Amino acid sequence: MNARGEDVSSVAGTPFRGFFGGALFADPSRRALERVGVIDVGSNSVRLVVFDGAARSPAYFFNEKVLCGLGRGMSQTGRLNPEGRERALAALRRFALLAREMNLSSLTTIATAAMREAEDGEAFRAEVEQATGLQVQIIDGGEEARLSAQGVLLGWPGAHGLVCDIGGSSMELAEIGDNSVGARVSSPLGPFRLQQIEGGKKGLKLHVNEVLQGLRQQMQGDYQVLYLVGGSWRALARLDMARRGYPLTVMHEYEMTPKSIRRTMEWLKGQNMKELRQQTGTSAERLALVPLAVQVLRPLLHIFRPRAVFLSSYGIREGMLFEQMPDRLRARDPLIEACRHLEAANARLPGFGRKLFDFLMPLYRNAPPERMRLIKAACLLHDVNWRAHPDYRPESCFDTATRANLGGMDHKGRVYLGLALMNRYKSGGINGRMAPLMKLLSEEEVRHAVMLGRAMRFGAMFSVGGPESAGALRYYPKKKLLELILQPAMKDLFGEVAQNRFASLAKTLGVETKVRVARGAGNGPKVAATPGDAA
Repeated sequence: MNARGEDVSSVAGTPFRGFFGGALFADPSRRALERVGVIDVGSNSVRLVVFDGAARSPAYFFNEKVLCGLGRGMSQTGRLNPEGRERALAALRRFALLAREMNLSSLTTIATAAMREAEDGEAFRAEVEQATGLQVQIIDGGEEARLSAQGVLLGWPGAHGLVCDIGGSSMELAEIGDNSVGARVSSPLGPFRLQQIEGGKKGLKLHVNEVLQGLRQQMQGDYQVLYLVGGSWRALARLDMARRGYPLTVMHEYEMTPKSIRRTMEWLKGQNMKELRQQTGTSAERLALVPLAVQVLRPLLHIFRPRAVFLSSYGIREGMLFEQMPDRLRARDPLIEACRHLEAANARLPGFGRKLFDFLMPLYRNAPPERMRLIKAACLLHDVNWRAHPDYRPESCFDTATRANLGGMDHKGRVYLGLALMNRYKSGGINGRMAPLMKLLSEEEVRHAVMLGRAMRFGAMFSVGGPESAGALRYYPKKKLLELILQPAMKDLFGEVAQNRFASLAKTLGVETKVRVARGAGNGPKVAATPGDAA
């Protein structure tokens, strides 16, 4: 199925009309998503995800998986793992009931490599449908590759490179760029398949290299960036974080280099796996597949030669949503859309964030586009934590930015946004838990984030109705001057607290201040330049 809802024939070999039985986004102006469920029956895990929140940046209302191992041993028997079938059926019975309790607007169930390749895959589908009422759609390898790549595009606007999605029984590659998916291919390089390769380590190495060289012939682009999707890659990324002592354990957009990955591969050889499971929170079943996944990744890095490697938490399930989105919706920024949704749901004055952003724009006339996105996101989020206890509100703001499910933002951006939001409520206050994260930012980025926080601190309290109704900022960096022009009828809003916060902003900027009432105001504050004082 394409983005227009047209029929395709890649599901179980027969045409169908949409994964969700109809268009999710018939109205391209739609901004919110009603609860939509996806059940993914994979070779290793069976998972139910329910999406809610912003249409362009869906949040996870519910997310549960069971490591069933449907594809374990299938290379030898040609059939689904018997124990895996029992566990998968039990999980699907539960998921069907949960979906009914949650009153979902739509629910779809897909199955991938294990069920499409097993001799008894069709029989198991019939058993599932009889027992649960779920209609299982078995997708082919090319469709699996395309949907996984679309999942990366959902969370990564403007992503260009190669997507590598590894499951239990297969590995898919797809090229992405210009917000679309290009060439893609499926291969039998899943860990369950690799367990059955004869010839020991040498035989496995030869087999993997032969398959990857064949894939390279089919995927001939120059891929500077590699995006990793799948549970085995996530487990490897957690291990890389543990080795590096990396301070932010958010998986999505975690960046590695080929050199760092190779170091982690070597480091793993001398580690106690039981201790690593406890340290990283990785299940024994998942960790057991990592060494086999490493046997694929090492030559893949050598053959495709990416310069940067990123971990994507978004994959096939998110790709099914992206599939449904019209171009107008796809073009929206997922970070800004998520922040708008959070503001609408949690802020005291929804809509104030845009007014605050407009008011502060004179400070950021020359800001690059990526910095401007973060400034807008900060303004939208500046008040979503107001219900937190005042003593913990700054820390709560920091956690919202660094830990929330926000797509379209790298790890440096998370810390920058968190620091800005924290300073919106309180100056300084970096505690021991936050300090390691500051290492992700340069001194200049820290200064900019603090400045943004103090700018929001002034603008957010200057006028409850909106700071633009009370005055306007003028910033002259070369003159080292920050000017505030007050509206005549609103000049009394610039009281003692506002004056102190305005002075604090000026001090951060390293400029003097000038305050005047707009023309025709009569008697007002003196037009005088004064040094900025700390709040």
